[in-house]
Amino acid sequence: MKLLILGAGGQLGGTFADLQGHDVVSLARRDVDVTNHDAVLDAVRTTRPDVLVNCTAYNDVDGAEDDAATALTVNALAVRSMAAAAAQAAATLVHYSTDFVFDGEGARPYDEADRARPVSVYGCSKLLGEWFAQDAPRWYVLRVESLFGGRQARSSVDKIVSALREGRETPVFMDRVVTPSYVIDVRDATMGLLAGEKGSGLYHCVNSGQGTWADVGRHLAQAIGADPSLLRLTSVRDVALRARRPVYCALSNERLAAALGAPLPTWQDAVERYLGVLAAQT
Repeated sequence: MKLLILGAGGQLGGTFADLQGHDVVSLARRDVDVTNHDAVLDAVRTTRPDVLVNCTAYNDVDGAEDDAATALTVNALAVRSMAAAAAQAAATLVHYSTDFVFDGEGARPYDEADRARPVSVYGCSKLLGEWFAQDAPRWYVLRVESLFGGRQARSSVDKIVSALREGRETPVFMDRVVTPSYVIDVRDATMGLLAGEKGSGLYHCVNSGQGTWADVGRHLAQAIGADPSLLRLTSVRDVALRARRPVYCALSNERLAAALGAPLPTWQDAVERYLGVLAAQT
């Protein structure tokens, strides 16, 4: 299988370079301007992939409130170009979206049948991207959330671990419920869907389980032997943020589990594997 990865320099996109048994062409931001329609068409025409994987995103949630044009261009219009390119090349399009397409007012993990109601410009731009992706002849829209791991150690998990190891107090939301997800598991689930030749569709591609960021912080503290009192519990409603955040963001991966034949590991298991990777690097 030949894959063309757009956004290969990012946290998720970089994981595809390590795939074995596949022909992977990795293009970073410097290699192709995804906001240029002709550049996207040319990249796909030249590469002739079986699968086009879009790992690009404008993910500055607060910045999008003041720069909606850029958010919409990267997160939506660029996806329209990719869908057109995939159609010309008879390629499958894989597009990653986000939990921010929901309003966060629910009380159970969101599934794929739940109505999307974004409450921010960023969320709106990602929802539009989902719709444009479906213009491809064969497509997968995979919603992910709270990603950690990969080469870009800038996730919330990484920030909490760094603070705990350095003995610094760090704020964690005690009321924002999430499903932290390991980029390696997301990548492997993506490849599982492609290998299984499941039909086009929308999937929540996340690890199993849910927890507040306070829960995540406590698990991390216990795993690395740090002082949990360094975690300063904060409410998302008490923090002045430019963009509104959905409070309850957990996603159900039951549809993905049915397609793959098994659920993804729990976020706790994923976090511990990632900590093992970090330990091996030191």
